[in-house]
Amino acid sequence: MVTKAVIPAAGLGTRFLPATKAMPKEMLPVVDKPAIQYVVEEAVAAGLDDVLFVTGRSKRSLEDHFDRNLELEVALSQKGDLERLALVNASTELARIHYVRQGDPMGLGHAVLLAEQHVGNEPFAVLLGDDLIDERDAILPAMLKVQEKFGGSVIALMEVPPDQISLYGCAATEFTDVYDVVRITNLVEKPAVGEAPSNLAIIGRYVLDPSVFGVLAKTAPGRGGEIQLTDALRDLAMTDPAKGGGVHGVIFRGRRYDTGDKLSYLQAVVRLAADRDDLGPEFRAWLADFVREQR
Repeated sequence: MVTKAVIPAAGLGTRFLPATKAMPKEMLPVVDKPAIQYVVEEAVAAGLDDVLFVTGRSKRSLEDHFDRNLELEVALSQKGDLERLALVNASTELARIHYVRQGDPMGLGHAVLLAEQHVGNEPFAVLLGDDLIDERDAILPAMLKVQEKFGGSVIALMEVPPDQISLYGCAATEFTDVYDVVRITNLVEKPAVGEAPSNLAIIGRYVLDPSVFGVLAKTAPGRGGEIQLTDALRDLAMTDPAKGGGVHGVIFRGRRYDTGDKLSYLQAVVRLAADRDDLGPEFRAWLADFVREQR
């Protein structure tokens, strides 16, 4: 049974400068919660209650968010503001949370490798903090079932327009007897347009066999001079399943937002606010008026 989740969160967030000059990109608010809290909540909802953050410099506020704030809790309690007190305590009580530092920015593969001591010899999930999956379209439960059925590792895939595939890792696949589940035959990190084996892009959800650690330890820096998780998964796709090899993909067809991209981040804020019971009716009415005014 998979119980551990690894969340790499050491990136600099340069696409959101100057907002991220002093604040981690993972702490950018999506309505009234930081983006990273949605990711942790997703892991917990799938039964992964042991969370390891791989952090870097300037991530103190992220750690503080999931820690106790006794002064604030006492102030809210004394005011009788139990509703906001519950909101403050929610992030603290979500999961058992641990941290490890990635001193040098050597890529996603390196960040995952740093989790080896914590994870041990058991399958685990990796959730990228930039990818926000709508809770109504959860994909992790399906990925965990595929890992249980086939063993090996499992990645989340999404169909993208062919002219955008160069922004992603790309998968070559074969069909299986399970709907929207494919077997991975090859992986290419950010292929040139016209050279991609498919339009299936890797998105930021993985369930990995612990054999990935041994492969990552031997993986040379690839694209961008970084240790690429995609390269290690390509090797695993060609490894005997009896030795922890084999990689399958689950095709995601739901709502996903890249909160590291400005446009997608704004779409996430609008979508989630519009769907809220407490904000939605008034916000949708205002939004409709605003759109009419822009015509």
